[in-house]
Amino acid sequence: MQLQITGESTINVNDEETIYDALKRNGIYLVAPCGGKSTCGKCKVKILDGKADCKSYGRLQQRERLEGVVLSCQSTLKTPLSIEIPKQSRLVLGGKIAVSIFKDTTAYLKSYNVEIDPIVKRSFLQLPPPTISDNLSDLERLKRALSDNGLGQMRFSYELVTGISDTLREANWSITLSYTQHGDFSEALSLFLADECSRRYGLAIDIGTTTVVVYLVDLISGEIIDIGSTYNSQTRYGDDVITRIVFATEGGGLNDLRQAVTEDINTLVESLTDKHHINSCEIDAAVISGNTTMSQIFWGLNPGSIREEPYIPTVNYFPLWRGAVSGLKINPQSPVYTSPCVASYVGGDITTGILASKMHRNSEISLFMDIGTNAEVAIGNNEWIMTAACSAGPCFEGGGIKHGMRATAGAIESIKIDPATLEPIIEVIGGVPPMGICGSGMIDAITEMFKTGIINQKGLFNPKKSERIREGEEGLEYLIHSDAAASRDIVLTKVDIENLIRAKAAIFAGVSLLVNEVGLTLDVIDRVYVAGGFGNSLNVAKTVMLGMIPDLPEEKYTFLGNTSIIGAYLALMSDTLRVELEEICSKMTYVELSVVGGYMDEYMSAMFIPHTDMSKFPTVAAAMLGG
Repeated sequence: MQLQITGESTINVNDEETIYDALKRNGIYLVAPCGGKSTCGKCKVKILDGKADCKSYGRLQQRERLEGVVLSCQSTLKTPLSIEIPKQSRLVLGGKIAVSIFKDTTAYLKSYNVEIDPIVKRSFLQLPPPTISDNLSDLERLKRALSDNGLGQMRFSYELVTGISDTLREANWSITLSYTQHGDFSEALSLFLADECSRRYGLAIDIGTTTVVVYLVDLISGEIIDIGSTYNSQTRYGDDVITRIVFATEGGGLNDLRQAVTEDINTLVESLTDKHHINSCEIDAAVISGNTTMSQIFWGLNPGSIREEPYIPTVNYFPLWRGAVSGLKINPQSPVYTSPCVASYVGGDITTGILASKMHRNSEISLFMDIGTNAEVAIGNNEWIMTAACSAGPCFEGGGIKHGMRATAGAIESIKIDPATLEPIIEVIGGVPPMGICGSGMIDAITEMFKTGIINQKGLFNPKKSERIREGEEGLEYLIHSDAAASRDIVLTKVDIENLIRAKAAIFAGVSLLVNEVGLTLDVIDRVYVAGGFGNSLNVAKTVMLGMIPDLPEEKYTFLGNTSIIGAYLALMSDTLRVELEEICSKMTYVELSVVGGYMDEYMSAMFIPHTDMSKFPTVAAAMLGG
């Protein structure tokens, strides 16, 4: 029978095959950390037409059942079906959100003038079998062979030694050893048979407050084999780090938060390794990049002190812990490196971001802006870097926006409104029917509505300006796209616009205050690096008009995309760059904006499009006078 996915394709489903399995067989992956046992309740699809046989509804609420929502892993077709896949249910393998300008990551790695030198090394060893006269123990025999190969001073874990006897004899004394090296000391990780787990892969993982991204990387060539991304399931416990810290500490939910994000990562990893026929023992290493709260929660560390003065995290430089401790479904002996954090609200995602931008290598003064849920900014050069954080909320990543979504296939990433007809012209990632709107599309929409008079400087609608302004569930809204066949409208509501203006105000206030704190003015900035999962590009002129970024010449701006994941990739592939990453962290100075006077004044002044002080935005002021 046939299964039609709204706005996408129609696939054939075998008899007694679940919707989940049929989708997976056709390269459409859903979130299902329980492995299809109905216990997680995440692989939801909505039946629009037709009938399905549902073995179990798992954790679905009665309201969801009445709306036609089923668990795909528990549902088979009775008749041909038409379904809709909610954005929260979908895993995306491959994706624009993660790549941006770093399309050739191997070439970018080489541009640092470093060798490919991943965390984990491997050495093939041929040991002489024991005899009556050569009666060393198995471990001492291994140590002797390592010493002969220039690998003395190696430490051995209990976990490795417990399996050494069987492995050596099964391998007929020809084995491969994986290990890490720290100065003069090395640490043995795993023993493999010569033909076992011979391929070598690694994971670069970006744990964002709103989204999770995973790179599957060939550690020999540096090639990115595939990319996976999904929403961070922790969002059901709170949209931002503060609400999650409260849930972890006052609600006793630390383990719930840790399990949620670990399941997200493992679902992505299993989907990627299954797609490419890779065994978990072939995952040699992983690098985690995330803000301070996300990093601590991932390791099960209490984040409570992060939100209490003097705002001190448990760890800034994380030990190199093992896969078994992390909960990741990789070789349990594989090391998991965590990008170092600067302070409570400037984490490893910013240190990796600066590594990816190269601003720390240049003498010119640069401004780095990571526009995400916890918007962080940094200013400096190869001698000094100062940094601060200004919570913007998840809206630019799709959270809290009625039809918001990540920058993946189906997201509207560009909007232009015809000044004569006031009709919108849209561009959609992947060239498929639109399913929602991502960050770059939101910025376009607001500035285009402002330019054409659909909204005013406060972001309020002019109801008489366009027939596309209508009354919705949350008040007035603007109709961006309507698909009658799919019964789907995509709108931007009054509440959406309020959230976006608050977010951009927080970002600009943070930039203004930090620049002022270091005793500089915006005009001395030579280069501005903008990071974030917006889509393929960011329209600088429109982002300036919104009032989110400084009004500087467009040629000073470089849009980088997801620098957290790129920095994690660089750290995964090079010991030299891992050292460089830690040096970046050590020279960054953190400014706590909550104790710097004037933040609220700056914030309130930025709650207009573009700002109450138009002298800060001279090109926008000139355009408004000319228009």
